[in-house]
Amino acid sequence: MKKLAIASDHAGYDLKEFIKKYLIEKGYEIIDFGTHSSESCDYPDYAHPAAQNVVKGECEMGVAVCGSGQGMAITLNKYPEIRAALCWIPEIAELARKHNNANFLVLPARFISEEMAVKITDTYFATDFEGGRHQRRVDKIPRNISVEGEVM
Repeated sequence: MKKLAIASDHAGYDLKEFIKKYLIEKGYEIIDFGTHSSESCDYPDYAHPAAQNVVKGECEMGVAVCGSGQGMAITLNKYPEIRAALCWIPEIAELARKHNNANFLVLPARFISEEMAVKITDTYFATDFEGGRHQRRVDKIPRNISVEGEVM
């Protein structure tokens, strides 16, 4: 089974804890980067260490949760090696894995139920990257781009 990084802010804390427990029961090893309560906090403080862990290869993939999912996704995607996908239905999760080789699932805690989070998570981790033409597209995501659009 995969070793996963997991992180949330205060708005995502309850759903993170629910999904963490669910994944552990399914046999995943989880490293929890916080937050560890529902007290107000800043999502980048938890997204950065989780992303760095996946980039270093200490965890294979990650799950992040915040209120809308946007803050976590934006922060995680600052890392060239991270492809964080904000998923609110299982079909988005499936395509994120199949076509984009997403390595971080981001869930919007204020907009999905626990039941939907389970469906999304199950779909995400059950789906493999298709490669082929999709690999060519993923390879075109440059590591660094200048303001003029040049690859640096």
